[in-house]
Amino acid sequence: MSLPTATWRAQAAPRRPSEPLAAIVLNALALQPGGSGVQTYIRELLAALAAPGDLRLTAHVQASALGELPPGVTPAAHPVTAGARRALEGLRSFQPSDVAHGLDVDLPLRARGARVVTVHDLAVFDVPWAFPKRRALGERALLTMAMRRADLVLAVSRFTAERIRRRFGREAVVTPLAPRPGLSPASAAAIRSARERLGLPARFVAHVGTIEARKNIEGLALACRTIGVPLVLAGGIARDQRVPAGAQHLGYLPSADLAAFYGAADVVAYPSHYEGFGLPPIEAMACGAAVLATRVGALGDVVGDGADLVAPGDLGALQAALARLVRDAGHRAELRARAPLVAARLRWSDTAAATRAAYRSVGVDA
Repeated sequence: MSLPTATWRAQAAPRRPSEPLAAIVLNALALQPGGSGVQTYIRELLAALAAPGDLRLTAHVQASALGELPPGVTPAAHPVTAGARRALEGLRSFQPSDVAHGLDVDLPLRARGARVVTVHDLAVFDVPWAFPKRRALGERALLTMAMRRADLVLAVSRFTAERIRRRFGREAVVTPLAPRPGLSPASAAAIRSARERLGLPARFVAHVGTIEARKNIEGLALACRTIGVPLVLAGGIARDQRVPAGAQHLGYLPSADLAAFYGAADVVAYPSHYEGFGLPPIEAMACGAAVLATRVGALGDVVGDGADLVAPGDLGALQAALARLVRDAGHRAELRARAPLVAARLRWSDTAAATRAAYRSVGVDA
């Protein structure tokens, strides 16, 4: 594969102070206010890349997300779209740059400079039953095209990198996610305030994330009903899903409420069937929560020894682990103390540094 023009220029000599900054154009069309782990990745990576002020960063975003961009990032606004229309918008040609980086798989059909793509997971290949058929087919096509056209592939975890290697024969650079800056254990006063404002039960199990098939919310709700503890959900709802019987649904929580919500919960549970990374558990750990997750995908690597783990799909093991955490105050305290130390190993500044190093690997002076 021939190297882009920017590569040859960067390899010839380091940039002098008088030379223009490297131009990075990023497809950030998936960015929306609030949102899931992909939105957090886009928002925090852009902020960390922009912080030194030594890159010319342009982010293509939907008009509704313009307020999400950090200082130092030039916006290129697009109409508000979703699904296939958003994907088609991302295929349009962007302005010339040293790097064209698709932050959620999509790459423009024509791009000058190195083409870089971030892959969050291969769920549409690995657990296709968890998606509407048309969506799975469309996302498979986008992923396959990106793997063929990208000069460089980034993966958010070692697990996702291995899945990329096995399915597509491509090596990927791992650039892990991290908890949002500022997340830390909430004060007792903040937790009391959140309980009152959000109408939280005295004791409860929490889950943060979109209600979708692969998250196994139905199984979690059944386990909570069996041991007699309320389940409180925060996040969106996929089109084909519903709130399980007996669960309380808060919708999206503002970032300012997350730490107190996590702190108010007896247990934060994440019994997913498949995860390319798993950001909510590590954010809960940063806030000092007692976390229970499944040993699946990247979750074992992500949470390390800062959380309890059970086998995916084992309802009996999930119920037993939940019951232990709810009833054993000593074990909860042990996890609460250890969790922030484990979460602190992950930082967005490291993610940005790894991303810059990846840019340099294709010859861009970043």
